Amino acid sequence: MDDYNKEKTIVIGHKNPDTDSICSAICYANLKAALTGKEFQPGRAGQVNEETQFVLNYFGVEAPQLIEHVKTEVRDIEIRKIKGVNRNISLKKAWNTMQEANAVTLPAVTEDNVLEGLITVSDIAQSYMNVYDSSILSKANTQYSNMIETLEGALVVGDENAYFDKGKVLIAAANPDMMEFYINKNDLVILGNRYESQLCAIEMEAACIIVCEGAGVSLTIRKLAQERGCTVISTPYDTYTAARLVNQSMPISYFMKTENLITFDETDVIDEIKDVMASKRHRDFPILDRDGKYKGMISRRNLLGARGKSLILVDHNERSQAVNGVENARIMEIIDHHRLGTIETIAPVFFRNQPLGCTATIIYQMYQEAGIPVEKKIAGLLCSAIISDTLLFRSPTCTQVDKKAALKLAEIAGIKPEDYAVDMFSAGSNLKNKTEEEIFYQDFKRFTAGKISFGVGQISSLNGQELEQLKGKLTSYLKKAYQSHSVDMMFFMLTNILTESTTLLCEGQGAEQMIFGAFHMENEEASQKSDTEGVIELPGVVSRKKQLVPMIVLALQE
Repeated sequence: MDDYNKEKTIVIGHKNPDTDSICSAICYANLKAALTGKEFQPGRAGQVNEETQFVLNYFGVEAPQLIEHVKTEVRDIEIRKIKGVNRNISLKKAWNTMQEANAVTLPAVTEDNVLEGLITVSDIAQSYMNVYDSSILSKANTQYSNMIETLEGALVVGDENAYFDKGKVLIAAANPDMMEFYINKNDLVILGNRYESQLCAIEMEAACIIVCEGAGVSLTIRKLAQERGCTVISTPYDTYTAARLVNQSMPISYFMKTENLITFDETDVIDEIKDVMASKRHRDFPILDRDGKYKGMISRRNLLGARGKSLILVDHNERSQAVNGVENARIMEIIDHHRLGTIETIAPVFFRNQPLGCTATIIYQMYQEAGIPVEKKIAGLLCSAIISDTLLFRSPTCTQVDKKAALKLAEIAGIKPEDYAVDMFSAGSNLKNKTEEEIFYQDFKRFTAGKISFGVGQISSLNGQELEQLKGKLTSYLKKAYQSHSVDMMFFMLTNILTESTTLLCEGQGAEQMIFGAFHMENEEASQKSDTEGVIELPGVVSRKKQLVPMIVLALQE
């Protein structure tokens, strides 16, 4: 969220997203934007699988942005747009800028907005209170333009862009005879309208004379000053006021902090920077954008009003399946077709959950209810999602509502469902160049039933031979995956779309016996269904959502 004042809502599906999760996020973000005129960004919580990529390529749609987490970041809070200043501005100008902006810290930046340093009200106060020697103005390398601005004066002779970088500052209060003893070459002399004093200072090779009380500067003095390279500045102030103000013309670069600056990136997570901010005495901290350029300032007070990212969840309502950091986000809506899970919300939300075969079917209904026409690309994505989730209407999760919606959407998209499905499933079954890990996590979800947690992965294919070859590889990988997850049981479904059956791989104490019990298999039948330990044949089972997971949950609750 690059602009705090421009509300953006992320529409996102579950981890290890399938075609329904990706397509529903894109299509629902499109619908919400059309209805509200606000910004809705489709996101994904994992990599796009081959089947989904085929769909996106077919309809010429870009994959949603990968959202690794939705924790509250610096860019989600109000960043104060305090404009950066040039390092050469005077202390007085910096002070006035702070007063106008009601700020206690000013950032010094380069022309292309790279942060160079920070000056605070405290730094300016210390510059006034500390006792400096009379050469502090030159040590600070003060530009004459700063003096002219601070003294509200005018340049009579010289170059305002030049610097006073040598010598001391003094007031010519004595008569010219005495002045010769304490004016040295390159000094800056504050004096009145006495011609003799002005002449003496120039002849003693002063670098600059400041003529007070708006006194005139004769043509002779001007000419001599020009010949000797002496800058002449006229100010309406008296000598006391001029002497008091001139130190305020020093550049902030001399006093600002330039090393070990504590900065934060706009993508830094709020929870991770709170402790850093609390341990430092600074009130304000600069924020840098992704290019390392200065963007604004935040204070500890800004964190109090931190708002989480706005989210709409599609195709899931289980916390374990949601994008990382969902507990920090503001969930606005949930659109789903699964069992009720474990997502908790801070405030009431719009929650639409229907017993249909696909989330995309619900979203198609919402287009119709809103009277928003479904364009060709959107129709193609929604149809693809329904075909994928219902295994071309073969899955027991498929309803007549799903089928009717898919056929209507196919008509709008200009595709023949049967022919298109073969190409889509074939693309998804192209597993030759994938590692066991990539195949395993292509479509993997975690579930909980009471105190028991379990994971279920699934691959659906038209190629029975390919599934048989995968069985050996994934049986061994299942053991490894089981060790790396904090779950009690792990399962993997090798689903044959043509034969409408699943080979189920099981791992975990009592997992296999639990499946036998869940599907009411007798010992003799169980031995026939399980040629290898941890492998069970389940004819007629193709749906994780409607056939496998509910049976597991029921068995675990008994």
